[in-house]
Amino acid sequence: MTDKGKNSPISRYKKIISISNDLASTLDLDILLKRIVKAAAELTEAEAASILLYDERLERLYFQVASQYDDPLLRGLEVPVKDSIAGWIVKNRQPIIIHDAKQDERHYEQVGQSLGISIESLLGVPLIAKDKASGALEAINKREGLFSSTDQEALMTLGAQAAVAIENSRLFQQFDLISEFVHELRTPLASLRTATHLLTHPEITNEKREQLASNIQRETIRLAEMSTDFLSVARLESGRSQFQVDDFDLSDLLNECFQLIIDQAEESGLFCNIEITDDLPNLKGDRDKLKQALLNLLSNAIKYSHEGGKVLLKAEALPRQILISVSDTGIGIPQKYVHRLFSKFFRVPGSERLAQGTGLGLSIAKRIIEGHGGDIEVESEVDVGTTFTIRLPVTP
Repeated sequence: MTDKGKNSPISRYKKIISISNDLASTLDLDILLKRIVKAAAELTEAEAASILLYDERLERLYFQVASQYDDPLLRGLEVPVKDSIAGWIVKNRQPIIIHDAKQDERHYEQVGQSLGISIESLLGVPLIAKDKASGALEAINKREGLFSSTDQEALMTLGAQAAVAIENSRLFQQFDLISEFVHELRTPLASLRTATHLLTHPEITNEKREQLASNIQRETIRLAEMSTDFLSVARLESGRSQFQVDDFDLSDLLNECFQLIIDQAEESGLFCNIEITDDLPNLKGDRDKLKQALLNLLSNAIKYSHEGGKVLLKAEALPRQILISVSDTGIGIPQKYVHRLFSKFFRVPGSERLAQGTGLGLSIAKRIIEGHGGDIEVESEVDVGTTFTIRLPVTP
């Protein structure tokens, strides 16, 4: 056997070894998925490749990523398991070659329409790890000729490696997040244990009893909030939190968020204002998740401001993007901590005296914004205030 041409058996074998090493070098799920589809398209000489992941508990199949098409909002597009080629691959755990997808009754057109690509031919293989089908890897539109058994064999080999890499990535993320979560649980649990122990003392005064009951209530609320935020982070990081994408009026969303926090701000003795330009376009995205991110930022601005301070929600349209900012005149953040603000469970030392929190709100907000193809940054000065700035792309 000689090594002639970039598509010879030896060349493919060398490429698969190189890809295997590449996949093993990262545990970041987003990076991993992009590497897999890029490799799949190259190995099979296809126009594109995509990955759909299967949620066995919910029995649902979700589109995750495609090579050459980088629209993060497509992640989460639900594909019917019973009426799709990918669903057939997952359920039957078998590869498939289809030379004319449009003539196949299992062809689900919405993925191709969302990607802006006409799916003509398709090669798909199951992703199987630990005897469980976790999804499907598909190569779309052979550049020259038809998909062959050799292409199928190469993609099956890649799919086997990819399934293990995806499983390892998810396990690592879960272990890492659970370890952090368990560590953070210790403080509220210790407070609850101390309070309940003291309540058993017969000589305790009614005043002290009420104080302890208040402490228990506060820590219980904190645990509930931490659990909710923890689940949000876990779903966002694992790709199991799917975006429900719609076109919506951004001005309405911003005004709604402002109205939701105005009473809280006034109770804290703060002055709130909203400044949005009249030319804000409609936005394409998950309205509820963006609302969650904005309320996290606004709530923080209120919690960490002194009486008499100011909070400003501002938005303007720029060429091809929207700029949203949340500013306050609060306590500010020392520069040495600014780069850690979006880390899970991180809280600025000393901030506990002003407000309790889970340390997950900013991490969640960042994930949501980046999931919409945007970015978020922060500027802050101690005793002057803090400004969070969000940049979101505008879909033409």
